[in-house]
Amino acid sequence: MMDDKITHEMNWTLVFDEERNHLLLDGHELSTGERIEIRVFGSWVPGQVAMDSAGWYLMTLDQVGIRLHGGLLARSCEFRFSQQDVSPASSSASNSTILIVDDDTSLLHALPRMLALRLPEVKVETAQSAQEALQLLQKKPYAAVVSDIKMPEMDGLTLLGKIREAQPDTPTILITGHGEHDLAIQALRGGAYDYIQKPIERDNFVAALLRAIQTCELRHQVQEQQQALELYTRSLEVLVQQRTDELAEAHSTKDKVVSLVSQELNEPVTRLKNLTQLLQQKLGNSELSEIVTRSFADIEVSIERTELLVQELLNTSDIETKSFILRRQRCDLTQLCRNILEEEVAGTSMKLEHEGGNGPLEVEVDEGQIRQVLSMLLDSTRSATQQENSTTVMLQQIGNEAMITLRDQGVSSLGAGFYISRKIVERHNGHLEIQTFPDERRALFITLPLSQQHPEAPTSADDGSMQVPHTHAIWTITYDAEAATAGN
Repeated sequence: MMDDKITHEMNWTLVFDEERNHLLLDGHELSTGERIEIRVFGSWVPGQVAMDSAGWYLMTLDQVGIRLHGGLLARSCEFRFSQQDVSPASSSASNSTILIVDDDTSLLHALPRMLALRLPEVKVETAQSAQEALQLLQKKPYAAVVSDIKMPEMDGLTLLGKIREAQPDTPTILITGHGEHDLAIQALRGGAYDYIQKPIERDNFVAALLRAIQTCELRHQVQEQQQALELYTRSLEVLVQQRTDELAEAHSTKDKVVSLVSQELNEPVTRLKNLTQLLQQKLGNSELSEIVTRSFADIEVSIERTELLVQELLNTSDIETKSFILRRQRCDLTQLCRNILEEEVAGTSMKLEHEGGNGPLEVEVDEGQIRQVLSMLLDSTRSATQQENSTTVMLQQIGNEAMITLRDQGVSSLGAGFYISRKIVERHNGHLEIQTFPDERRALFITLPLSQQHPEAPTSADDGSMQVPHTHAIWTITYDAEAATAGN
């Protein structure tokens, strides 16, 4: 951060003098340590001008290096660094240990003394040979390694490879002689973080070392965050597994309760039904009032409805607990539908009309379960079948599948029967779908696979991939006024 009182000069564009390797601002030659601001993404970024082997750069207040080049909008400024501003650099360099490797004794003494003045928070260790450096690297990690590239026995490039094997996250800065550009390029390609040319310029050396230490610190932070993320992921997996087990246990408990309640309800319902029938037999020869007769009729209807609900609960429990067993057998679906529909209208104020008769439609199903599905779905149409409405059941063959379409009007709630019916049909490798239309009309579609011996329906002559629906039978359930009058 800067102080509130900052004096800004006119904005200029940086100019780079390639021949002298100088950077100019408004004709003024910039030098290392000079404070300027540059325009980056619409904001002014302050910092100090610095230079390393790669060229000029701006060291920002948070110790981030931004490369400077010609054409960049800049301005000079006067500000001072506060203690808070330099704390990030100090914190990243504090308790950091670097290793300097060089066979030159004088340089090995001069560099640590210089760093003690410039970076007192950095601890410096030295080694006079590559072998000694490798021994130190095996004992402890370093924030950075500075090594001369030309040393006897093992040169800096070979040492660089060893360092990358021992401590791959440790940045390495190599010192090269003046004009040894090939060695510098070879070092960078070999994985060196940076290189410094002799004679060593102190500001460049300190800036490069600070960036190397900060890079090492950032790598460690990334590793720690990755480890924390992996730990959190593992703990989350354990938590998810625990919640899944708890949910499965709760689901199992629910199924047991449903089964138990259904069985407990079944007994009193059966006794109530038997007692009602016994009372009707005892009073059969007596003259009962109309209200008593209607009461018995209402009781019977309620008992039938309760029996149906109990049976639905038992079926739901069986399906959910996987104790549902299919007893498949080969049967004619056309005749099965006819029998079920005739049973449904028998003794009611409804009549059944039939069209078609194109032979049997063979399927391999549990006849009792399919009968239950059709009965439950047709039961919901009884309240919808009034004088002005009707229910249509159509049986078709489409390819190697049979489709039963049930259409009615005056939609009533399907309740749990639809869920149970869908599960039963799915256990037969079929599908049950519902579609609603305007004017309270709806259609139920039951699809079942045909028996393997049954011939497949022909395809379209125009498009061989399109299956042509082949209608086998159509039944219509309508209100029978005569039967209703006779019943009354």
